[in-house]
Amino acid sequence: MPKTTTGRAPGITTGRTMTAAARAAAKRAERGRYNADSVAASESVGGGRSERPLAGRIVLVEAPKGGWQDPPEPSPEAFEEAETPDKPGIPGPRRLLTALLGALLVAGLVAVAILGWQYREGERTQAARTEAVEAARKAAPIVLSYDYRHLDRDFARARTHLTGDFSRKYGKTTETVVGPTAKKYKGVVKATIAAPPSGGTPAASVASASPDEVVVLLFVNQVTESTQVSGSRVDLNRVRMTMARTTEGWKVSAVDAL
Repeated sequence: MPKTTTGRAPGITTGRTMTAAARAAAKRAERGRYNADSVAASESVGGGRSERPLAGRIVLVEAPKGGWQDPPEPSPEAFEEAETPDKPGIPGPRRLLTALLGALLVAGLVAVAILGWQYREGERTQAARTEAVEAARKAAPIVLSYDYRHLDRDFARARTHLTGDFSRKYGKTTETVVGPTAKKYKGVVKATIAAPPSGGTPAASVASASPDEVVVLLFVNQVTESTQVSGSRVDLNRVRMTMARTTEGWKVSAVDAL
């Protein structure tokens, strides 16, 4: 009895296997062409460089002749600047510190300038006090004295110690009032600065002072003789004399009886 064989025929099995292999090879070739086209497109768009590597590809890069060099290590200042960046419109800590130091420096210079100016003004004022008091002691006896026998000489001498409007007022008063009265009654007035009983410097004090003007208080004794007075009359007066600095020295700018 002939032997019965079950299963697929050898020819058919071999044909199917070759057909499946051909199909797999075609699919692999198709994927290869697709990947090649993708790489070419990426290189044409990105200037020859692929923006993202293809999976499954290994790129070998040769080391430079001098070898690889380690990148420089960042300094602490770089971390500080990175941690505290300046915000737009808001100064950083260093800028604030610089501005504060600048303001303190300017304030210090201004304070030094003011103190220096005050010190110089104080020295000038002190010198003015001494000079003005001395000038007032010399001027008062001459300005407050006269003799009817030589009035023009006495008044001219007195005006050398005067300045400003007071000099003009003095000239007008002596010409219209004092001179005619002194001639009529033969008046003689002699003024002296009062001195302490024990002697010494004539009494004078400073009421106010500045580098260019000093007000001096004087105690003046005036002895008057005339045909209207029996004998001599002594008047004890207090006089406030304002002294002004001029190009010719300290001059009398005002006299007031107190």
